[in-house]
Formats: sequence, C-alpha cells, structure tokens
Amino acid sequence: MKLLRHLTPAGPAYAALQPDGTAREISGDLLGDYQITDRVVSPGKLLAPVAPTNILAIGLNYRKHAAESGNEPPKTPVLFIKATSSVQHPGDPIELPVKLASHKVDYECELAVVIGRRCKNATRANALDFVLGYTCANDVSARDWQRGDLGGGQWCEAKSFDTFCPLGPVLVTKDEIPHPNALQIRTILNGETMQDWNTNDMVFDVPALIEFLSGSKTLLPGTVILTGTPHGVGFARRPPVWLKPGDEVVIEIEKIGRLSNPVIAEPV
Repeated sequence: MKLLRHLTPAGPAYAALQPDGTAREISGDLLGDYQITDRVVSPGKLLAPVAPTNILAIGLNYRKHAAESGNEPPKTPVLFIKATSSVQHPGDPIELPVKLASHKVDYECELAVVIGRRCKNATRANALDFVLGYTCANDVSARDWQRGDLGGGQWCEAKSFDTFCPLGPVLVTKDEIPHPNALQIRTILNGETMQDWNTNDMVFDVPALIEFLSGSKTLLPGTVILTGTPHGVGFARRPPVWLKPGDEVVIEIEKIGRLSNPVIAEPV
C-alpha cells in the first residue's frame, strides 16, 4: 500500500492510494492505530510522508561508494544524525546555504526506512517487524563542511542544514517491499543519471542496520533511517559536480517512485 501525507485546510493528513488511482482518507495515526475510510479525497500539496522523531543516517554503506571515497568498507555501521528540521517536502526547493556559505553541496540517493513501533534490541530475525514502510530520501551534504576547508569532519553540520533531507513522495508499506535489499536506486540531475545501482550492494543490509541501531537504544516510532548512498556522488567525479541554483534533482527507487526537488540559493 502507498500512503501519502498531504496538506488540507485543517492541516496535514494521510491518505491511501488505491489501485484505481483514487485516494482514500486515513483516520487515526500511522504510528499507532489507523483505518482507511471509504471517503475519497483529492490530495492537496504533498508533504514528506512522515514527520520524523529522529533521523539516523549511515555513512559508507555501499561497497563501491566506500571505494570512491577512499575508504575500506566499515567493520560496523557508521552512524551520524541529521536534524529533523532538515526535512523537505517533495517538489519544494533544496536551499544552498548562504549564511554559512557552502559551495560544495552534493546529492545522495538513499532508501529511507521508517520505524513504525517502539524498537529496542531487535534481532536480525525480527528486525523488519518494526518497520512501517519505505520512502525515497536525498541525503544532501555540504562537502566543504564534511570533508573540506569549512570544517572538515563535521558530518552532522554538513548534513543538517534546512532542506537537506527531502523525503517522499509516498510511504510504501513493508508488505509491498518484502526484500528492501533488492531495489534499483538512482539520482537524476537535470535529466542526467548520476547514480544507478542496487540496494543489494549495502555493506550492512536493512535488518543488520535495525539490529545495530536498536542495540541498547530505543528507536521511537517515526524514526527515519537513511541507509547510505551508492557510488556516483558529485565529490567523487572528475571534475566534481556540485548542486547549483536552477538544478533539478530526482531520486528514484524501484517500487517507491520519484522524489523531485529544485535547487535554489537560501533566501536571506
């Protein structure tokens, strides 16, 4: 089932897409009890399909991306955290930082996992039981803060600017994606394919990530896990490719859809 979050006169609401192309109203809370009603709705502006309680992100989790970054595949998952205020909606702009100027902003297509119920000390065998569903993510990254002269090594700073976590366009429930590590994943920049790979190249697959992240730690309902990006990112290209005003970035994942965002300079 594909669930969407959209803006109504009363505020954000959820709807379920039907096989006939219509959308049905959802009552209740996706992170608790909810029901799909018989009421057909015309969705308003699409919003990020979840308002995350936390955003936990994994670095260097594709073998070929680790190699293009000059690293061996990690022995344990590399965790960093993105601010929840970095979330951006489908179709809304990625803003290139002006106040803390960055001139090396990069794209990263990622499969996002949304946790549906409280999870602590999950095992590999039961890890997917805690998943509500999956969506597309763009882990936008200011490389001059992460790797370069503005403060190299500051992963959280580099990845937490406003608008640096587009999510969407829909949340696909886990029953429709029983094998999250068998999905084609792409970034398309201004019509040119920049990343085109498969989630089967993850160093740590989705169950392994949930087992690790929930070890002696509670994953709250609404936690979003960004599972890493494949090779083909901008900083590894020769010459490097950086996002600039006027660009259009599309993240495409098999069985989920296309997340598209324009790029602008931060309004100041």
